[in-house]
Amino acid sequence: MNTLPAIRSPWRTAILTLCFCFLYAPMLLLVVYSFNSSPLVTVWEHFSVHWYRVLFHDDAMIDAVTLSLTIAALAATMAVVLGTIAAVVIVRFGRFRGSTGFAFMLTAPLVMPDVITGLSLLLLFVAMANTLGWPGDRGMLTIWLAHVTFCTAYVSVVINARLRELDHSIEEAAMDLGATPLKVFFVITVPMIAPAIVTGWLLAFTLSLDDLVIASFVTGPGATTLPMAIFATVRRGVNPEINALASLILFVVGIVGFIAWRLMANEEKKRLRDIQKATRG
Repeated sequence: MNTLPAIRSPWRTAILTLCFCFLYAPMLLLVVYSFNSSPLVTVWEHFSVHWYRVLFHDDAMIDAVTLSLTIAALAATMAVVLGTIAAVVIVRFGRFRGSTGFAFMLTAPLVMPDVITGLSLLLLFVAMANTLGWPGDRGMLTIWLAHVTFCTAYVSVVINARLRELDHSIEEAAMDLGATPLKVFFVITVPMIAPAIVTGWLLAFTLSLDDLVIASFVTGPGATTLPMAIFATVRRGVNPEINALASLILFVVGIVGFIAWRLMANEEKKRLRDIQKATRG
């Protein structure tokens, strides 16, 4: 059957260009003005890296960046562990008593407003401190616990979808050959869902790094995350130093995203080649 070639409509090109401009033009403008020597973010004087030098000498902002990156990495790692376990329980254990309630409670943070989540976690930490004496003060630990709480839900959804697409015959064949369920999980299942694990980790890392509302509820005076520091600075007026910081974050996130995309693309190509070889064999 003959197939007609796709017609490149000028309207399609115009809409696509408009969407890309809407998404990326503000980021491009932010990067351009980060090299502006003027203290006014809307007035261009001449090219300069002055605000990058100011940023690297701002100890408070550097501490906020370090704290946020540390919390985001730790929260994403723990969320991947808990989210993977939860997804395996939901997909592989089938129906069991309380499975519906477990699935509902796991996905509840996805639809829960951040204000409600932050307030409930604050009340929980206060009650625990009054009853058990722990945590003694709110800071990095409480922020990490709060971020793990809502990031686990996102990770479990990503890995859940991947687990439902897997071919169970490979795992069953391994167990028929004598492999234990634990060995099958780490040797066969985990490599097969590795792209979903990486995706879930990156998603959890981004959500944790971006969180402002929940962190504002559960933190104390000794811990200030990057979104909190930026929000406090912007309330007093837009500082060109923030443009420099945001440009560096965009640069780093772009590199990490590109590397992750290449690794997952190569893994998918390898998986398709293995499937083709198995089919031909």
